[in-house]
Amino acid sequence: MRRLLLFIFLCISHAFYSQADCSTALSVCGNSSITYSPSGIGNVDEFLGDCLILGEHNSIWYKITIATSGTLTFDLTPNDPDADYDWAIYGPNVTCGSLGSPIRCNAATVVGVSPITGLNMTSTIISAPGGSATPYCQYLDVVAGQTYYLYIDNWISATSSTMSPFSLTWGGTATLASPFTDPVLTPNPFVAPGIPAANPADPKEIILCSSTMSFDFSSLSAGILNGNQHFSVTYHNNQNEALAGQNPITTPITVNTSTVYYYSISYTDPANPNNPLNKCKQIGQFKFKDASITAKNATLIQCNNNNAGTAVFDLTTADVISGSNMTKKYYNSLSDLTAGINEITTPSAFVSAEGIIYVKVISPFGCTAIAQITLKFHPVVVVNDAILRSCALEKDPSTASFNLTGASVTTQSVAGKKYYPSMTDAINQTNEIPSATNYIAPNGVVYVRVFNAQGCYAVAKITLSVIPPVYSDLLKDKIICAEAKTSLDAGPGFKSYEWSTGATTQVINNVGIGAYWVKLTTGDCTVTQFVKVYPSEQPVVSAIEIANNTVTISVKGGNPPYKFSIDNITWQDSNVFTNLSRGDHKIFVKDAYDCNAIEINIVVPNLVNVITPNEDGINDVIDYSALAGKQNLIMNIFDRYGNKIYQADRFSGYKWDGTQAGKKVPTGTYWYSITWNENDKMSTPVQYSGWVLVKNRE
Repeated sequence: MRRLLLFIFLCISHAFYSQADCSTALSVCGNSSITYSPSGIGNVDEFLGDCLILGEHNSIWYKITIATSGTLTFDLTPNDPDADYDWAIYGPNVTCGSLGSPIRCNAATVVGVSPITGLNMTSTIISAPGGSATPYCQYLDVVAGQTYYLYIDNWISATSSTMSPFSLTWGGTATLASPFTDPVLTPNPFVAPGIPAANPADPKEIILCSSTMSFDFSSLSAGILNGNQHFSVTYHNNQNEALAGQNPITTPITVNTSTVYYYSISYTDPANPNNPLNKCKQIGQFKFKDASITAKNATLIQCNNNNAGTAVFDLTTADVISGSNMTKKYYNSLSDLTAGINEITTPSAFVSAEGIIYVKVISPFGCTAIAQITLKFHPVVVVNDAILRSCALEKDPSTASFNLTGASVTTQSVAGKKYYPSMTDAINQTNEIPSATNYIAPNGVVYVRVFNAQGCYAVAKITLSVIPPVYSDLLKDKIICAEAKTSLDAGPGFKSYEWSTGATTQVINNVGIGAYWVKLTTGDCTVTQFVKVYPSEQPVVSAIEIANNTVTISVKGGNPPYKFSIDNITWQDSNVFTNLSRGDHKIFVKDAYDCNAIEINIVVPNLVNVITPNEDGINDVIDYSALAGKQNLIMNIFDRYGNKIYQADRFSGYKWDGTQAGKKVPTGTYWYSITWNENDKMSTPVQYSGWVLVKNRE
């Protein structure tokens, strides 16, 4: 056979009594197997002859047309071993009403094990009467174009009363005529409608998207015929009607999924309406499968983060239907869904406020359902901005240590908080502040991401305010006399005082020279202020000038104005003392601090105004060797023009004998200046000046 049909052929069965008569015998179409369960006889109780002399019981007639010559065999197998089938073949080329005797006949009793009967290639028996135990008769040699009639009867008696279907399978080398196996008539395979059922043995299934829909069966015809000409399809409620072409379904009807429906393919020879093949039918069966789907509404809840008014929803996670391989399309409105426009293209990252989205669910069979997805927000994380104030750090007063966790930014019970230097960082969760309890920063802002158990968050701003250190404006370094004591006053207005001396009062007394500190508390902040008590700088006598009996004191350092005294009792503002006697004196000096006076010793040398270097031993020289104990003692002699003419030092014994370079100077008045440094700790410089009249005898 050229091809196998793609659908199940329940071939050539019979429901109505008309097919139980020879004149209305069903045509056997090709070598396809046959199954049937005969019941009753036709309109005529035929005379069968030979081994079937007892007449018809439950019978069916078939007409066989030979397509190619050869041998013909068949196996007739009851579905129940207790059934007893008899049969007879008439021909070739006989007509109903004058069939003559059968050329093969078998009424053997084969009830029981393997009750198969038919024609085979080994039997030599032509006729097997009832009561014999010969189930098979000899094969037939047939020629193309011949026709034969096959009669099959389920004989029921007192010992065999089983009604059972039979199956008939053709064998041998001959082929039986059929428009369904002729490649000229059927260039294309017929296609059974529907898709395979879960159980391959079950009929194919036509998908319905509604269990109560009205179905037009004629919509299946073009697909079944698959372009084969001169064939037609009818649809029926049962197999027998399909075989007989009775009661076709011609209008759309409401179908159900429990009924098996049948289709019947018929051939019509356009050139010969009497062609026996016109009675050939091939039938198939199909069912309907309710593949309707039902979608359910769903709700998605997401975070309205930072109170943005929108959230990112993954619409694909909405539980709108169970099952896999579903296609879903999402729309903002039902009208868009209905029109198939404005589909949401990014359903997995859909940014939206609260609202309703519509989803169209499409099954693999093309069935659809519609559901609503309600978009809602989790409870909003409510935050408020806050201000944190913290005391300045003494080592860097522009900064403070802030405990960010102490900022009151929400009254809700939340899952946690994280702190960031900027709003962008807080949103992106980058650059988190690691030590939120000890955050060193100047005046500025930080941001706190506050999140709840659902992961929703809001960002609040924390303003950081460095409380500047408050120091005492009154407390200053002091300068006092080395032997004196003073008091230190930190000033009023502080919450508490703590001095390095252990005192806790605003003022501490009887303080001497040294370094002190006081911790001053204002509000919650404490600063340490340092203060020093310095000894006053003692004035220093920088120079002493003695001219005759007048002494001029030059002073530097200390704290002017200075006061001067020669007895440490009576003080004067002038640094000049006059009419001092020749000899040693003490000079006392003090500055404005009025500390213990400094004391210096001076010498007013004996004044010599005339020398007569005549070697008489009287006033021959100026002699200041009495000052030899002074440091750096030098005496210089100047003429009246200011020219230095002599220097008396330790080499000359601090004397001048009125000569210059070994020669006597002219008589006249000469000036002299004596300088030295006092033997005090300051090595006070002293200058003594005067004049002398030199009388030389020429």
